[in-house]
Amino acid sequence: MVQNEETRYIARILDGETEYFSVLLDRYSRPLYSLIVQIVGCSEDAEELVQDVFLKAFRNLSNYKGECLFSTWIYRIAYNTAISATRKKKQEFFYVDENTINNVPGDKADDILCLTDDEERIAKLIHAIDRLTAEEKALITLFYYEERSMEEISEILKLSSGNVKVKLHRTRKKIYLLMNEESRYGNKNR
Repeated sequence: MVQNEETRYIARILDGETEYFSVLLDRYSRPLYSLIVQIVGCSEDAEELVQDVFLKAFRNLSNYKGECLFSTWIYRIAYNTAISATRKKKQEFFYVDENTINNVPGDKADDILCLTDDEERIAKLIHAIDRLTAEEKALITLFYYEERSMEEISEILKLSSGNVKVKLHRTRKKIYLLMNEESRYGNKNR
């Protein structure tokens, strides 16, 4: 769906033809669920939060002025909703010292998210991602799973593009460390 088409649907919804909101629901339900479930880690909570996101979007649709892509606007609502939910639960995340992250070679970290058929490596990767902070999970999800551009991610997370690049690089290093920690210590951390 192109931006112009979405803009036409939004105009019709705002003119009272609310049935067109179902088009936006169909378009964004699955990707928003993917983002939210990665952040909150619970499918039932994610389903509920997706409903909250669409309710907020519908109620605030008149505030959407087309200054960014509609997808960026609704992803921003989803990100904020998911972050608020994680703050209420006060989830614990794995902390890695700055010096330890800085000592990871960049090429090792960059290769960590390459496609593989190795089921053990995939399981370690999933476990490592589960231990990231909500913002780090959002970065990985938006960039790798949703294939959003750096510019769109920066708008969604309200960070500069440079900051997104740095945080994404550091997050890959953290994943590398978490996966290697699990290799050294086995399943003790589960």
